[in-house]
Amino acid sequence: MDSCRIDIRVRYAEVDRMGVLHHSRYWVYFEMGRTELLRRRNVVYADLEREGVFFVVAKCAAKFLAPARYDEVLMLTTRVVRTGRARIDHAYELKRAGDGVLLATAETTLACVDGDGRVRALPPAVADAPENT
Repeated sequence: MDSCRIDIRVRYAEVDRMGVLHHSRYWVYFEMGRTELLRRRNVVYADLEREGVFFVVAKCAAKFLAPARYDEVLMLTTRVVRTGRARIDHAYELKRAGDGVLLATAETTLACVDGDGRVRALPPAVADAPENT
């Protein structure tokens, strides 16, 4: 299974008045993980867009288990759980780097579409991309 880990520092603009990471920002982090996972497989999302390949979130779910706070370093692990003809399912684990506490888990299903929003098959560059060494 494909996976990657990235570190993310919680920025001040991402927290509420209590210094806690706002729930909407988790989805931005998960997108960062997906983008980096592609990049590590030698696939650049901007190149896919230029070729008329887009990904839309068809389904998402998250469990928030503990708060992340301003200036903490977090570890995000993103995994490809399953691919289909026109879909990619990802799973995410977000942990605090300092103590390894699991903060959130999530899952998304992305649908591959063309520039008009019609479902299309995953391009070979995504479906069969080799790991970056």
